[in-house]
Amino acid sequence: MIEYEKRAMIEAEDKYTFRQSTQISMQTGLIGHLRADMDTDGNGFFSSWFDFREELKTDEFKAEFDEVINSLREEGDILHNRRALAKYCYCTPQSRMQEEPGYYGVRVDTEKYAYLLRLNPDRGEYNLYCYCYRRDWLDQHLKDAEKGIRFIDSHYKELFRIPDGGKVKIHYSWNEDQIRTCRYIDDYHVEIGSNLYHICEFAERMEYGGHTCEPVRDNLPEQCYSVLSGSDEIIIIKRGEKGYFKTDIPVTDKDEARSIVNEYNTKLGVSKAQEEAMKAGSMFGFQVPAADPRNYDADGKPMMPKDRGDAR
Repeated sequence: MIEYEKRAMIEAEDKYTFRQSTQISMQTGLIGHLRADMDTDGNGFFSSWFDFREELKTDEFKAEFDEVINSLREEGDILHNRRALAKYCYCTPQSRMQEEPGYYGVRVDTEKYAYLLRLNPDRGEYNLYCYCYRRDWLDQHLKDAEKGIRFIDSHYKELFRIPDGGKVKIHYSWNEDQIRTCRYIDDYHVEIGSNLYHICEFAERMEYGGHTCEPVRDNLPEQCYSVLSGSDEIIIIKRGEKGYFKTDIPVTDKDEARSIVNEYNTKLGVSKAQEEAMKAGSMFGFQVPAADPRNYDADGKPMMPKDRGDAR
């Protein structure tokens, strides 16, 4: 009996249960993927296999994969039937995918291979996608991607970083904006939309065409409240906009203003880190690292680089 470890996937792994570009699939050691549904009564298992790299589909892999899937289909495990699959999904909320909330992710590791399962408990849908990887290749790519994607100018000065899978807004010189998803390839190459660039090549294209590029801060609220330094007025800051908006909220001193701001932001679901990032963005532009809430701790204090990781 093959030994394996099974756990809910982390957010960084979720995207690897979907079709990737050829470049990323090659780097991560994708072998292929299995798709299956459990029929209308929820007790079937009709599956199809799709090759990616046949040279990696060795006899060793095929024997192990069959054993893993058959084990997961045994009574009491997650693929026994759709009811068992749904029970796992709804009882394991940490497996729910953040960007694709209709799906749930499970990772199964053996010594040599990683099996990333995307589960959907709904009838009438494919209930399982299982993407199969060389474990060492996938883990190395995930580790490298933690550094984030660098955007630089043509002189290699770093302008900002975004996490793998993050987005940028490109403002073209003819007054058109486009938002593109970006994927980490290595420290010097990036996929922007469906195109592959060297990071310096992309910078030169932007500058030559008179275009600009800035990060899309999906982790910032639409707006938040804050205290204006110097006057202790309560102000409103809006994401993506320079400056601030005054309010008519009366306060007697800084402590009262801070108390009211904390109360209002809590009701909006705005953290102290997000407030500080919004303040920085309103003053210096939302493309600067200080406008990323991941650069602050839970109290809104700036973190040192060694404490916050590289993807900033």
